[in-house]
Amino acid sequence: MVSKEFTINDELGMHMRPASLLSQMAAKYQSNVTVKYNGKDFNAKSVMLLMTALIKYGSVIEVVCDGPDEEEALAAIGEFIDSGMGD
Repeated sequence: MVSKEFTINDELGMHMRPASLLSQMAAKYQSNVTVKYNGKDFNAKSVMLLMTALIKYGSVIEVVCDGPDEEEALAAIGEFIDSGMGD
């Protein structure tokens, strides 16, 4: 299992478009991908669960990847978040 904290730098937070892109990216990996925010765990492969997290601009989230391709998944998702999540 690997994890890393990230700060959301999209001014609109985790709205529909980045949540959709993140879940599509997470779904490409065999590993379980979890976003931890506000004391709760959210399956990153589910757009709806990411939307219910209500992650705002400046929030710190932890991404946890667990499985056979966990390092690759964390690197790709981390790059996506750090680059502004497609916006």
